[in-house]
Amino acid sequence: MAEHHYAVTATWTGNSGSGTSGYRDYARSVTLEVAGKPDVLASADRPFRGDSAKWNPEDLLISALAECHLLSYLHACVTRGVVVTSYRDEATGTMVQEGNGGHFSEVVLHPRVTVADESMIGDAIAAHHDANEWCFIASSVNFPVRHVPTVTVG
Repeated sequence: MAEHHYAVTATWTGNSGSGTSGYRDYARSVTLEVAGKPDVLASADRPFRGDSAKWNPEDLLISALAECHLLSYLHACVTRGVVVTSYRDEATGTMVQEGNGGHFSEVVLHPRVTVADESMIGDAIAAHHDANEWCFIASSVNFPVRHVPTVTVG
């Protein structure tokens, strides 16, 4: 069994001069840093007094699921002999707010995949199951991650 460790620094940059003296007195701005990578400017989502121009935790969670599935899927296709020439996913997520908290009820991935040959379509569709099993992020969440794939030949 292998362990992998990750480190992110999250720095609040939204002090408007009086700290958190009141709910409306500070910005929800955050800078996310990983050594050797570009910073990510983040915030809360707009309904939570955030900056809609910046990434929010909900965007980042859905992005992590979509990217993990994509990378796991490409590997699954290689093992099945499927040549993928294009992949695009327009992932969606639903969050249910309950009082001051909430949770995601589901994320739906909508991968549109292009493969090199028509004979690969069946394995290309089946590879989504493999990818879901292999995706570390999907295995770590407590809500369903569904897939609605489209596979074409190009």
